[in-house]
Amino acid sequence: MIIPRSSTLLPVLRNASVALRAYSTPHSAPYPSRTHTCGSLSSSNEGGRVVLAGWILPERKMKTINKSFFHLKDSYGTTQLLVDHLEGDCWGKLSTIPVESTVLVEGRVALRPTNAVKQGNTGTIDVLVEKVTLLNPAHPEMPFLPSNTHNLPNEELRGRFRYLDLRRNTLSDNIKKRSQVAHIVRSVLHEHDFIEVETPVLLRSSPEGAREFLVPARITNSLESNSTTKEPHFYALAQSPQQPKQLLICSGGVDRYFQIAKCFRDEDGRKDRQPEFTQIDLEMAFVSWGDSLSAIQTSTADNPNEFTSQWRIGGSQVRDVIERLVRTIWKTVQGVELPKTFKVMTYDEAMTRFGSDKPDTRFGLEILNLTDLLLPNKPNLSDVILECIVVRKSQDPGFIKASHCCALEGTANSEYECIALSESSRKNWLLKSKFASQVHPDLSPEQQTNVNKLLKLKAGDNVWLAFRRRLPKGGSTALGRVRLQIFDRAQSRGEFEVTKESHFLWITEFPLFTRDDADKEHLAHGRWSSSHHPFTAPMWEDVELLYRGEAEKVRGQHYDLVLNGVEIGGGSVRIHDAAMQDFIFTHILKLSDSEKFPFNQLLHALQCGAPPHGGIALGFDRIMAILCNTQSIRDVIAFPKAASGTDLLFKSPAPVSNHTLQEYGLQTRHSAGQE
Repeated sequence: MIIPRSSTLLPVLRNASVALRAYSTPHSAPYPSRTHTCGSLSSSNEGGRVVLAGWILPERKMKTINKSFFHLKDSYGTTQLLVDHLEGDCWGKLSTIPVESTVLVEGRVALRPTNAVKQGNTGTIDVLVEKVTLLNPAHPEMPFLPSNTHNLPNEELRGRFRYLDLRRNTLSDNIKKRSQVAHIVRSVLHEHDFIEVETPVLLRSSPEGAREFLVPARITNSLESNSTTKEPHFYALAQSPQQPKQLLICSGGVDRYFQIAKCFRDEDGRKDRQPEFTQIDLEMAFVSWGDSLSAIQTSTADNPNEFTSQWRIGGSQVRDVIERLVRTIWKTVQGVELPKTFKVMTYDEAMTRFGSDKPDTRFGLEILNLTDLLLPNKPNLSDVILECIVVRKSQDPGFIKASHCCALEGTANSEYECIALSESSRKNWLLKSKFASQVHPDLSPEQQTNVNKLLKLKAGDNVWLAFRRRLPKGGSTALGRVRLQIFDRAQSRGEFEVTKESHFLWITEFPLFTRDDADKEHLAHGRWSSSHHPFTAPMWEDVELLYRGEAEKVRGQHYDLVLNGVEIGGGSVRIHDAAMQDFIFTHILKLSDSEKFPFNQLLHALQCGAPPHGGIALGFDRIMAILCNTQSIRDVIAFPKAASGTDLLFKSPAPVSNHTLQEYGLQTRHSAGQE
């Protein structure tokens, strides 16, 4: 049911029962201040007189005596009220007040019988009600009752009435936890000498990455326009504080910066994306450009042989601060002790072993290079290799069933091939594989036998085959996607229970440039684009490759922090040499003079003695979704946008009048067509 407009709501309230009007005193009579919150009372308050205020929940009558229970809820908790039908008029008042109305209750605290005690502070007491004051009645036909958690409407309706949805404990607890984590972030970073600085939100449009939100401005820039014609001018909402924070460090006035920053990107809505989002943003001066000490620290961590990679790039100071920050958050909020040092894996190793640049390492199903197994002593000059995943019936009973389901659903998919081994097919499955024959047409029975022995294949196992480029690119491979499909299916079927441990992992040494980022194609138009952003420094070993124009071989000093297959942050060591930065703009990214213009202030700052610097941005919303154990970041944002990017509560975006558009030098297409 939808709440009527205010013009129709007032007559409804005017015609409310006489009893209800008699009890209602909003703005018409004094009432006492509350003495306690609904979550603060305990057995230590026994016998005390209290005043509580909150939202009244449905009545629960006792079967054998003339008494009823009500629950009073506020932001802090819930208190059970005990009302005697025969004493005074309290029961008559409460029983006629609409659920979710705000009321003020005066009474005395009493201990519950032993057999009625519940967990929590207020579970040991009741409040014996002596007086009730209705502060504000709820409309009897609200669109839904937040207290009825077993019969909630769909997300769209709850989004339209978000102020009611926030009354639910789940969402309100998430918002409180978000505040707690923000406080921890500020405390830890202040302890490490970071300075919180607010940077501009209204900036100039620049070709940095995702699509921008443009904001029309009535003012014009007299420095750029000599025309008497009023051309429309626009701000761009900041995609990130990237340039401002680098300029802060270049200034020398700030050595360590941080900000809990609002950012804006005009992206398609997904469960982990919002057009406006929050990131924990930081930047540090004088970071390293490759640090052997950090590599030694990584190699001596627990289980040193589990991953072969080491931290071979710069920015180890950023890594250290972030690991300290994350450990503090997890210990304070979750009560979990994380390892002192997080494991490290290069992009190449992640793509080779797990088929993803953000691998979930909580389960196996690692990818194997079949080409190298088939030709162990011969160099393979082909750009394409054959790889496989083996799902073993004996070791992975939950995964083998999920694998069968995924194979049936993906029969028409040309990206991969699934072979279910039997006693007979085990002897020649590779020889008959359409994928294997395309890459290795001269396979012999001896090679088939050798692969079976090396992979220890048995009847009942599934073998998934796919191609990929020898030099990996993008965010995932065909078998990387298969691996996650099998995992998700096994979990949804209840046949695999994943560990509850938090597997943090640094991914490093990404390709510095890419042609495979669909989010940046609207800017790149077939040119190289930066995998991270154009300010990321190359690995010092690859600087010569950069200047030779071998862009596909250049690795960046870029690092992502991954948790259980989810990227929760990314950063890099920055270019602090103006000549190198201009070379990348001009000769690699092929930016025109007009495209380079928005970066002029940064290029000049780099010429003025800019220090080596680097930083990172953590996705605050994603981190909170993980800490609150929810799949959608909309559950940890007070007023989120819908998946479509629209705001169901405030009804935005929305058209404006032609008169308003004219003030900005704009007009609608319809108006333009009439001229």
